[in-house]
Amino acid sequence: MKLIINTHIIFLFTGVLFLNACNAKKQGSITDKSSNKEFLYFGQKPPGLTPKIFAPGIVSIDGRFEGIVSFSSDLTEMYFGADNQDNETSIYFSKLENDKWTPLKRANFTNGRKNEELHPFVSLDDKRIYFTAMDSAFADEKIWYVNRLEDSWSDAILLDSPVNDDLVFFPNQAKNGDLYYFNLSKRKTYYAPNKNGEFPEAQEVALEFGHHAFISPSQDYLIVTARNSEDVRRDNDMYVYFKKKDGKWSKPINLGNTINTNFNEKGPRITPDGKYLFFGRDERNIRPGLSNIYWVSTEIIENLRSTQ
Repeated sequence: MKLIINTHIIFLFTGVLFLNACNAKKQGSITDKSSNKEFLYFGQKPPGLTPKIFAPGIVSIDGRFEGIVSFSSDLTEMYFGADNQDNETSIYFSKLENDKWTPLKRANFTNGRKNEELHPFVSLDDKRIYFTAMDSAFADEKIWYVNRLEDSWSDAILLDSPVNDDLVFFPNQAKNGDLYYFNLSKRKTYYAPNKNGEFPEAQEVALEFGHHAFISPSQDYLIVTARNSEDVRRDNDMYVYFKKKDGKWSKPINLGNTINTNFNEKGPRITPDGKYLFFGRDERNIRPGLSNIYWVSTEIIENLRSTQ
């Protein structure tokens, strides 16, 4: 009887230790995950309905052009375009590792085959990065991509698709993989339905105006850049189109004076979680073309949706 009791005690004690270990592991994972949230977005305090410069002095540096932003789906990788020392645009990136963002580094996806790389977009399944590569503006803009390897990216691949039959740029995708882009030759926005990872055909997106169009993950709205046509100003503003029940797009709606200023607003991108709108804005008192990166809550878009 004594042996049986001791055996029961041993089993009970072992079980308690096992449960405590599992619970500690579970709590540890939750703690790690919640602590990581504090370091997302370079540890910047998230904005509300008023745009804020993103990571000033780290990513957004006065006197330099910073442009299109893209994050991985877990928000631990950031890719963006910026001028290099030769005033050519390159893609730079940083990763969140051990609660610290790595120093910014040039991607150089084409390994020097193209002079400029810009407009990075991390696919929502994190398997590819699409981007624009070219040797000179309005000459040879095409869409390229790299595939994710175990701990790096593949050599750059020119997208084998009728999409690249023209001069094209600003690639981005919906959650289902449909590819949206701007056709420079035709000055219109197009999209190519995803067919098992390939894009055998493309068709125009019926919009009144706009370029640098970015599609929301569920394709329920689309944001574009366009010259302000509502008054005497000639700077770029951003507009949103909402998809209607019949599948057509609404009239373009100006995102309002909180976002659109007397300076150029351009290059809209929505974060994978749908919470924030990132965009470029010309720096004040510096020649046009130079810009910082701003971000704002997408609530400003949802507030406009409620007016429809």
